[in-house]
Parts: sequence; C-alpha cells; structure tokens
Amino acid sequence: MLRSLFAVGARPPAAARPLRLNLGCGMRKREGYLNVDKVTACAPDVVLDIERVPWPWPDSSVEEVLLIHVLEHIGRDAQTYFGVIKELWRVCRHGARIHIAVPHPRHDDFLGDPTHVRAIIPEGIALLDQRLNRRWLEEGAANTPLGLYLGVDFEIEALHYDFDEPWRGQLERKEIGEDEAMEARSRYNNVVKQIRMTLRVEKR
Repeated sequence: MLRSLFAVGARPPAAARPLRLNLGCGMRKREGYLNVDKVTACAPDVVLDIERVPWPWPDSSVEEVLLIHVLEHIGRDAQTYFGVIKELWRVCRHGARIHIAVPHPRHDDFLGDPTHVRAIIPEGIALLDQRLNRRWLEEGAANTPLGLYLGVDFEIEALHYDFDEPWRGQLERKEIGEDEAMEARSRYNNVVKQIRMTLRVEKR
C-alpha cells in the first residue's frame, strides 16, 4: 500500500501552504513573507504594481497580509482603490488577517508627502463590513454599504491610534486621560501620528 504523501505529522509542500504577503514592502522586507513591490530598486521577491489587477495568486490562498504605509499611496481614483480592495478580498482565505498602518490624514506626515493620494481612516474601512452594511440598511442610515456593493467583507478586529508628542507623553504620565486625547484627535492636527488596524476577512 502506498503511504499517504501527507502522513500524520508531515507538512504539505510549500506551494500548498497559505501565503503571507508583505505588499508594497519597499525596503522593509520581512522574513517569512513574500515581499512585493513595484520598484525594482527595492529588490522585492515579486515585482508587482498592486494597482494593476488581477494579482497572480489564486483565490483564498493568502492567510496574512501586511500593508504598512501602503494604502495612502494607492487609488488616486475610487475605482482603482476599489479594484485593490476586491483583489485583496479575493486572494485572502476566510479568517485571514490584514495588518494596516497609515499616517493620520490630519498629521503633517500625511499632508507633506506628495505621493499620498488617499486618506485612510477606520470609518472608511468600516464601510467594507457587510454586517454593518446590513444594520445600516435596516436603520435607514446614509452610510454607503461598500461591502455589499463590492462583494467584499472585512471586519476591523483591532484598532490603535499612535499619538504624537506632546500627547503621547501626557498619556503615559497620566496627565490626561484617553477621552481627552481622543477629543483632541477629533479637533486638532498633529495629535495622532499613525493609525494601525487589523482586519479579519469574512468569507461566509
């Protein structure tokens, strides 16, 4: 009798294992990830402009994606951005995690870089959550149900604001509370330096 290729304890071939993508890696290449960038000078594992779809990976073949200071650089027009979002959902499997870091759109880090073409905030990402979309439709809310329109479904699983100084130091020294810091975030520029989010891909 032939032994099964995938005997107990054996690992499937590397090609069969879900991928981990570091998209728009630049010079920040990560071990254990397929490092992808359109700039050949970065010496990525794969040279690819992610604004050009389809991507070369099969449906539901990816278990984790890094998008570290990438999304603010893509999708000058909405349809290009939507194409990237739909392709991201297509290649990810159910339960895959997508880790995003972007500059806060009201910080000078965002405003001062001419290659930044799109503001990314949690409220915009939440439009891609079909559970919220359905609730808004039931409530008659005006929020655009992009998840239903585009056929994608992403849930924000974790959200963190990285405060800039002097707010960060004041928070650490407990001179102000989180509520005060969040109120300042909504009122002033240069309060939050970076937004970090983890999305969970839903494919029911």
